[in-house]
Amino acid sequence: MSVLASERSTSWLAKAGLRPTRQRVALATLLVGDGQDRHVTAESLFAASEGGIEKVSLATVYNTLRAFCEAGLMQEVTVDGNKSYFDTRMDDHPHFYWEDTGQLTDAPADQLEITSLPDVPMGTEISKVDVVIRLRRK
Repeated sequence: MSVLASERSTSWLAKAGLRPTRQRVALATLLVGDGQDRHVTAESLFAASEGGIEKVSLATVYNTLRAFCEAGLMQEVTVDGNKSYFDTRMDDHPHFYWEDTGQLTDAPADQLEITSLPDVPMGTEISKVDVVIRLRRK
């Protein structure tokens, strides 16, 4: 792990007020250490962590991803009832879900136009609109 990657991940945790435990720093480094945005599943992050110095269980990966989301560092994107991705890019943007590979990628936000939304029930408000565009190869 490079010094820059370690500093970047420790800073990322600090901005959310999360204590930089060894396991959190190890997972944060995999997520943001190179400065690139990521879409990961708990399983893919667990697999990426297996070769690292700091050992983490799959349960720890799940718990850490949930803590990162609750702290506002990541957002969860649910593709279907049992498949969630975790995205390090925090601005509102749509996604492409590639059905053949199971990959989630960013879609161009400047090409999406939502002109209206349905009225919501009395006493509620819209907190967020997620757009996942499912793609299938011809």
